[in-house]
Order: sequence, then C-alpha cells, then structure tokens
Amino acid sequence: MSLIQASGLSKSYGDTQALNGFDLNVEPGRIVGLIGPNGSGKTTALKSILGLLRLDGGTLDVLGLNPYRQRKELMTRTAYIADVGILPRWMRVDHLLDFIEGVHASFNRSVAEAALEKTDINFSKKIHVLSKGMNVQLHLAIALAIDAEILVLDEPTLGLDILYRQRFYDSVLNDYYQEDRSILITTHEVREIEHILTDVVFIHRGKTCLALTMDELAEQFCKLTVGQESEPQIRKLAPIAERKTLQGTEFVFRGADRDALAHFGEIATPNLVDLFIAVIGEQ
Repeated sequence: MSLIQASGLSKSYGDTQALNGFDLNVEPGRIVGLIGPNGSGKTTALKSILGLLRLDGGTLDVLGLNPYRQRKELMTRTAYIADVGILPRWMRVDHLLDFIEGVHASFNRSVAEAALEKTDINFSKKIHVLSKGMNVQLHLAIALAIDAEILVLDEPTLGLDILYRQRFYDSVLNDYYQEDRSILITTHEVREIEHILTDVVFIHRGKTCLALTMDELAEQFCKLTVGQESEPQIRKLAPIAERKTLQGTEFVFRGADRDALAHFGEIATPNLVDLFIAVIGEQ
C-alpha cells in the first residue's frame, strides 16, 4: 500500500495555477526527490500532503487519511523540516524538548537528546542564538525522535555549508531511514541528494512531467557525447536535448539503443540536472 497517493491535484491562488493535475505515488521504504524550478508547485504540493491547505480538486490519500480533514492524526505519523526556521526562537532548547514531550505522544526524548549530544548545541541556550546549522540539527533531532512513517524535507539544508549538508543527509540515512518509512525531499542542491534517491519526480507548471525510479531512469535515458563532425548525423536520431560542453556536444535520448549510439561517441547515464534540463525543455 502506498503511503502517499495523489491524483490530479489542482490548486489556484487567484489567477495563479499552483497545481494543475499533479500526480504522486510514494511507497514504503522509498526516498523520493521532488524536483522543479521556482514557482513549479513544489511547496504547494508539500503543503497539501501535510494538510496545510484545501485543494481545489483531485484526490489525495496520505497514510490512509484525508490530510486536510484528518490533519491532527496525520501529524502524529509524519515529520516535517522546512527551509525556514519554524521553531519558537524565544524558547530554550531543553524547554522545547519539555514542550514536545508533553504534546506529542510519539516523541522519544532520549532519542532527541542522544542526537543532540553529537552536536555543539547547548541545552540551556535559547533557539534564537543558535546558528542556522544548529537550528537544522535541532530540528532534525526532534524529527528523528518522532516515530514517523513519512519524513518531508523542504529545502532542509538551504543556506548551510557543505559540511553541515553532508552531515544532515548522513544522519537522515543512518538514523531515520528504514524499509517501512519513506522520505520526500525537495531541494535545489540536486547533485547532493542524487545518490540517495530511489525515485525522482519532476514537477513543472503544477504538473508531473516525469516520475521514475532511479533504476528506470538509467534504463530509459542515456547521454551521448560526440565531436562536432558527428552532430548533424546524431540530430537525425531524434534526441530530446543537446548542449555544448568542453568535452563536445552532449545529446540526451530516451528509449534509444545504447549499443547503436556507442558507435558515435561516449555513452553515459545523464545525471538529474542534465535530465531535468532536457525534460523541462520539452514542456
């Protein structure tokens, strides 16, 4: 059974169509990257999944619940880390743990404290004096201490240096990820998460324009790099995209015969950035 099933979601803000027939399916034990440009509908999609807004149309099931109508129950089974600090800045760290322990039945304080002991966070400090990196570490420690079936990450490492970003994703994989849990991630740092994803969904103008497992992606798409003399011949083979690089011209194909293309140049699987540019360019 899927943890998240979304079909034909639509949502407008005045004249702006944020979601326009968006589809998503997340099964247990998956790490799904939701990739899209600014204004593509990513945040609206996440808010709908978390029950933070009422949709105009479509069907949405999260953990067998209607997120908007059953948000209280949903919040006991999900965890969320946003791109902005949403923790109460006036509270001390230990007082925040006291508060969450009192209101959240699934919160395991000892797990949170163990995670924080690995950081430089002082339990007696107020949240507003913590650095951006420490805020994210604190938020992650809380999320890890909640027995959640779905972890939603919305640009969680935005503004962090590369060391903090790497530590964050290491902690998510080592301390949260299990075969019965799933993670839904949006980020502009696509290259940093590509190696941990099991699935990818491209969203553009409120629609799903690609949804594949990473294995399917490698099977269906390939990238061919050739010299200038071969370009006219390769264009006749109907690539979905091309671009100039220092190594030559790169062509992206979908459903092509890799062995046949290998006669013309170097074959590789496109990374997510290459593929996103190719697919969105078709839209």
